[in-house]
Amino acid sequence: MNDADLPFASIEQLVPLIQKKKISPVELTKLILRRIERLNPKLNAYITVTADLALKQARTAEAEIAAPRSRTNYRGPLHGIPISLKDNIYTAGIRTTAGSKILANFVPKEDATVVKLLRQAGAVILGKMNLHEFAYGVTSNNPHFGPVRNPWDRSRIPGGSSGGSAAALAAGLCYASIGTDTGGSIRIPAALCGVVGFKPQYDRVPANGVVPLSASLDHVGPLARTTADAALVFGEIMKETETSRRSFKDFRQFRGKLSKPLRLGIPTDYFWEQIDAEVCTIVMQACRRFEQLGASIEEIALPNVHRCADPSTTIALAEARAYHEQEGWYPARATDYGEDVRQRLDMGGNIRAVDYIASENLRSTWVSDFNPLISGKHSGGKLDALLVPTVPLVAPPIGAEKVFIGGKSVSLRAELIRLNRPANYFQMPAISIPCGFTSAGLPVGLQLIGGAFSDFTLLRIAHLYEVAHDWHLRHPPVD
Repeated sequence: MNDADLPFASIEQLVPLIQKKKISPVELTKLILRRIERLNPKLNAYITVTADLALKQARTAEAEIAAPRSRTNYRGPLHGIPISLKDNIYTAGIRTTAGSKILANFVPKEDATVVKLLRQAGAVILGKMNLHEFAYGVTSNNPHFGPVRNPWDRSRIPGGSSGGSAAALAAGLCYASIGTDTGGSIRIPAALCGVVGFKPQYDRVPANGVVPLSASLDHVGPLARTTADAALVFGEIMKETETSRRSFKDFRQFRGKLSKPLRLGIPTDYFWEQIDAEVCTIVMQACRRFEQLGASIEEIALPNVHRCADPSTTIALAEARAYHEQEGWYPARATDYGEDVRQRLDMGGNIRAVDYIASENLRSTWVSDFNPLISGKHSGGKLDALLVPTVPLVAPPIGAEKVFIGGKSVSLRAELIRLNRPANYFQMPAISIPCGFTSAGLPVGLQLIGGAFSDFTLLRIAHLYEVAHDWHLRHPPVD
């Protein structure tokens, strides 16, 4: 593997090379730092590059791995692996801006729990990623730090809010990144940049020390080059229980294999309404590919899923406004916000308590319709996962607020969130994986939604599809 291949290697490929000392964490880190120096000005994916820290951590990892009795010093698959963090995740001694003017010079005293876990795993922290301001948007057009650019076409958005994470990963500027997802903010940029984005079950990854957008909708999870890499990262940052440890072990041992015939559902409504024709064709081909891999595909109706848009929006608006008021930023510093975020915080002030409570209560009512369709630890359902598009279109141009789908002008924000929102509202795990490219060479994502506590089952299903294709092996010509 040469220097041209190494930036796009998977963590799985790197682990044996590091263990056998065919490449060192220091060499790997220096390689990626050189790429960041050369390519980040084109993509604007990083807000802060922690080169000195990364090299220090890489040297420590190298010494630990090379020490006598190295088995006792080797911490696991992330030991010596350069990764990045979305810049709404607290890092002790390193500024955490949340992509905002308000926190432009904020330096936390403590790490977020997820960062503590990554440090314990021996990961090398490359820096903090650009994002939509306060994670409150889907384009990563940041008014304070500049827009993130999609490496497949730098005139287009990478999606958001974890846009810097996805763009850097696709361009070979890190080997994984930790993002957050409130209404699709991991999966949307993963789809538009052609990488894997995994939103675990709610609260499976600690959110302590993460600047919140909407506490009951926020999820923390990995963006990675492959589903196996996403599982490796998830395995290091998830809350550990006996069940989760066993599930992770089972994934590593039996990935791509399932103990029973796979049953997948394709909803007949909502997810396939108002979708670009070429994107629809590519995603449907991916769904049918599962049949060729031995899965049973069933069409199903989800009678209430389309009704989750309003209550989900109500919850997000109210919780975001409450947090910014609590911190004393809004409305006192309203002029320091970008226009789009300021408008949504204004809207949050109009949410009535009775409507917020009703929106929360509807979750348990409607999830009883939704969750039993999907097998999981507690659901007892008949399907293993749902297959749907991640987003209904490819990456639009930077600055676009409206897009055309089927000859109809629609809101870009609404369309990018629409197919991702249900998994956040019902707090279920979901993953976006690359499933093809349009005639213009832009990536398309397939989304799989699992039942409650089915994180590793979902990863195994995604892996089954992934190994049958080479979509995840393609990378943009950014050099």
